[in-house]
Amino acid sequence: MEPSAPPRRVTIVDVAKHAKVSVTAVSKVLRNAYGASPAMQAKVREAMAELGYRPHAAARGLRGQTYTIGVMVPDIYNPFFADIISGLTKQLHGTDYQVLVGPARHDYDNEALVTEAMIDRSMDGLVLIVPTSTPAQLQATAATVPTVVVGRHVCAAAYDTVVDNDTAGAALIVEHLVELGHRRIAHIEHVERTPALIASMPNTIRARGYRQAMQDHGLAAHIDVIASRYTREGGYLGAQQLLARRPRPTAIFAGADIAAMGVLEAVAEAGLSVPDDISVAGYDNSVYATLGPISLTSVDQSGHQMGNHAGRLLLERVADRHRPSTLISLSPTLAARRSTAAPPA
Repeated sequence: MEPSAPPRRVTIVDVAKHAKVSVTAVSKVLRNAYGASPAMQAKVREAMAELGYRPHAAARGLRGQTYTIGVMVPDIYNPFFADIISGLTKQLHGTDYQVLVGPARHDYDNEALVTEAMIDRSMDGLVLIVPTSTPAQLQATAATVPTVVVGRHVCAAAYDTVVDNDTAGAALIVEHLVELGHRRIAHIEHVERTPALIASMPNTIRARGYRQAMQDHGLAAHIDVIASRYTREGGYLGAQQLLARRPRPTAIFAGADIAAMGVLEAVAEAGLSVPDDISVAGYDNSVYATLGPISLTSVDQSGHQMGNHAGRLLLERVADRHRPSTLISLSPTLAARRSTAAPPA
């Protein structure tokens, strides 16, 4: 017995016949083009639903739009990036756009492959979260497809930018710990291997903000920075080095909540408790920080709001490629929880 042929894909011709309208009318509805009345749109969309019609992405790309937005994330394990994507998808709700995510795995070459793959698939816009591309590469990407950069302190006429005031955020943590009575406050930063990126990356600016805040409080002699990674393993390894200090710090400020998770693991492994023996603070106010057993003091940079702004700016950029670029800088707040307390006597 010969295998049956696969079912034929429903086309716009089928939809037009089913709805008793012209193919041009169906095409207008698919493109949200001028001239399709609300009644016509309702009629066509009802026919699409009844027939199970799905627009062919490649064909839509040839007509000018695929209604897809590509999001490059450095690390799928960092819950803060999920907050950004959540805000982005909420902003796009009610539109025809769908979000597709590509992880770069904290690797420059992988990031380039992800970005190029999204461009090759004719995505209508890109949201690049803390990209490691050079300014020239970002310009080239934005010249090809509408782009919004999130988290990286770079500006250019070709793309829009959404950032957090990372200097102020680091100062909030230091001030909070100083008010509790801490002096030996250490910091775990994410090390950059590309010199051209250092000045514009949020991790660099947070570390600089930490140093400045320590100086402002007369604690320059106690500045202690460990260069590691914004990962759970990076926080764990950084904390191990700090806990070996004599005297050890009374508080550790990790530059990201995901790294703070590793710090908590190292502290527990050393037989110490948080916050009785050592206070721990993070940055991002991710879902991890809010969990009751963790209760991590953290800087809230409102990832959901960052994603919301990114979605709005990208839609505006798609509609008008030549409009002036926009820079949005959000003001962070402190979310103090049980992981920080007065230092031990």
